Amino acid sequence: MRTSGDRAALSRRGMLKNSAVTVGTAAVGLGAARPAHAAEPARPVTATARMGGTSITLSLVAGALRWSAARRGRTVIDSSELGLRLSDGTVLGTDVTVTRQRLCANRRTWTPVYGRNATVTDHYQEQQWDLRDTATGIRFGVRARAYKSGVALRYVLLDEGTVSLSDELTSFTFPEGTTVYSARDENAYVPLAPGEIPVTGTASTDNGPLTDLPLTATLSDGLIACVCESSRLNFPRLMLSSVPGRPDTLAAFLMEHTARGTGPVETTTTVTTPFATPWRAVVIGSTHAELVDNAELVLNLAPENALDDTSWIKPGKVFRCELSTAAGLAGVDFAVDRGLEYIEYDAGWYGPEFSTPDATKPIAAIDLPSVVSYATSKGIGVFLYVNRLALTDADALFGLYKSWGVAGVKLGFINDGTRSMTDRITEWARTAATYRLLIDMHDDVRPFGYERTYPNYISLEGVRGNEQFPTAAHNVTLPFARNIGGPMDYTICYGQSRNKTTNAHQMAMAAVYYQPLNFLFWYDKPSKYANPANWPGLPWFNTVPVTWDESRTLAGAIGEYIAVARRAGDTWYLGAMTNEDGRTLQLPLSFLGGGSYTATVYADGTPGTSPFRTPVVVSTRTVTADTTLDVAMAPAGGQAIVLRPS
Repeated sequence: MRTSGDRAALSRRGMLKNSAVTVGTAAVGLGAARPAHAAEPARPVTATARMGGTSITLSLVAGALRWSAARRGRTVIDSSELGLRLSDGTVLGTDVTVTRQRLCANRRTWTPVYGRNATVTDHYQEQQWDLRDTATGIRFGVRARAYKSGVALRYVLLDEGTVSLSDELTSFTFPEGTTVYSARDENAYVPLAPGEIPVTGTASTDNGPLTDLPLTATLSDGLIACVCESSRLNFPRLMLSSVPGRPDTLAAFLMEHTARGTGPVETTTTVTTPFATPWRAVVIGSTHAELVDNAELVLNLAPENALDDTSWIKPGKVFRCELSTAAGLAGVDFAVDRGLEYIEYDAGWYGPEFSTPDATKPIAAIDLPSVVSYATSKGIGVFLYVNRLALTDADALFGLYKSWGVAGVKLGFINDGTRSMTDRITEWARTAATYRLLIDMHDDVRPFGYERTYPNYISLEGVRGNEQFPTAAHNVTLPFARNIGGPMDYTICYGQSRNKTTNAHQMAMAAVYYQPLNFLFWYDKPSKYANPANWPGLPWFNTVPVTWDESRTLAGAIGEYIAVARRAGDTWYLGAMTNEDGRTLQLPLSFLGGGSYTATVYADGTPGTSPFRTPVVVSTRTVTADTTLDVAMAPAGGQAIVLRPS
């Protein structure tokens, strides 16, 4: 076991670099253990899983594990290292033998409680390698899956007992000329080369050239890929790191700190074996639009729904109320009028959130029983915000909220990273389910498919939020990056003068983004919309759903533009958004059924002195499946279109 001094002398980045060098020398037959008179090394052992033109290959080269992935013969991930480092310094993956090899396939469909589509197809081919480490005899394995929508791999520790891990040595070597979209914490995405991730972090956080997941890469031949994780249980969160001297490679980095440096440092993770590590998924698109439609790969890799009864889980739209009884009652009326399902009391409803560890007593200004009773009588649910400082006994707190008639909790400043924080997040979701509470996890958290396992874990943040008034380019990056990993709470700010985008752009978010818990009218009061004639976009928000029967991405380019059509029942909702460049998209409506449809179009009018001052112009027309729409968008603009059968 290394001491803290040893660990300081050999940084995580150094270990990643050194492990890469070790594997590389073994791969060309230069390992020091091989005597000079040894026979020629055996040919590499390879096994490939294939599905729908996508492939993932496992290789054993001079005893060292490697992997690669391709889409229709084009490289997505070039030959890259595999391995695990134990806390005693043992490395699994540099000198192993294959003891068993199996190829299997699976095809089935399943029905999510809510989602992008009413049914999901889980169709893959999987290569399974059982392995033995030559030096220690430790048994472990690698599972590699190919889907039409991408590839995934994970490690399996096969011996019974416990194992203490310090690092995962998976690397991702991209083809030359790749650009990755890097972001850490809640910063904006920055396009750069894999080897140019900036050094970030502080003395109390993980420090180095690190980037969070999901991490999207555009390849020079037109392919696009997004690295995600799924099924992260009893394990730290994954980041990726640049590797010195290897400009096209990113390497796995298991977080030792929470994202913002709160909580104890955890340099190792002890697991009970047999144990399967999280899936490392690469969602792949032949086009940028296809990548968005392939996001359900993350869900297919996650454990199945653990809840027997999900009838109480209702996705919906939410309005945040000011902190008074009157504001709560008015919020309920506003929710009824505007077709919303929930209201929420945010930070401060029980006192200053960072100095009040008791979230069981509302402030004097809020008669919470009256608000909850009134909301319930109107069919509106109530969410309550809770800072992590007040989560010392989640079981008691959630039980209390259930007795009050609360529908859900929004947990704030939940900064994951360590294995302990993963355990707490998953336990909070499970505990909330016990009391039939929805849960929205906020601040520096990242998706890992857990909304399939516990569908009450309905949303999470982990993104530079819309309440920070980001650029239009940021907004049209997210569908290809953060939103690929899972649901995204993005607080739509329709009608905000501080927006750097048009109101039609904000409206389109409700169809473009996948967010089954959709906070609307952030920063606003109901009185602002007292005269609906001043706000022509309100009918769109009244009717647009948050969960869908079918979704199709019609066009897109990361950081430039996006157009998505989603169906609920027999009605389609189409959202289109552009960056700071105005543009017109030609969008065929071939996805429509037979007959004619009435298209209600909410479009940008003549650009104003700022994007916010660009008016929303409403028009209607008749369209069919043979129609091609010209979707014109102002700079930082968009369109929102409802397509109803005539």
